[in-house]
Amino acid sequence: MSAGNRTPESEAGFSGKRLLLVEDNAVNMQIAQLILNEAGFTVETAENGQLAVDMVSASEPGYYNAILMDIQMPVMDGYAATRAIRALHRRELAEIPIVALTANVFREDVEAGKAAGMVAHLGKPVDVPKLLATLRGVLSRR
Repeated sequence: MSAGNRTPESEAGFSGKRLLLVEDNAVNMQIAQLILNEAGFTVETAENGQLAVDMVSASEPGYYNAILMDIQMPVMDGYAATRAIRALHRRELAEIPIVALTANVFREDVEAGKAAGMVAHLGKPVDVPKLLATLRGVLSRR
């Protein structure tokens, strides 16, 4: 699929939506960013959870429509970053939907994500239709 092609996903309303992709693996980040850009998203990236918390804290409400969060990262893992975002004093920022995008897909991982405040849990390698369907569902609830 070339970058100039309009996909059904971008026509379904992803154009103009901004995601924060939090991923410490450069190859995984590049692949996910390409997939999301092809679907019409604007994507910003953070290499660890602390950077993600800082970026969200400094943003205006509505700037990020959702966050895709890896779990195992240096500096601050995805669970801690999610808890920190959920604890922000600005309610509009604390309520940004956060979706786990991780190789950790056992039941206890999904439960830990929910307990931290994640709204969905997706496994790696990325299942593109499932990723886009999950994002469509998450964004439609906002």
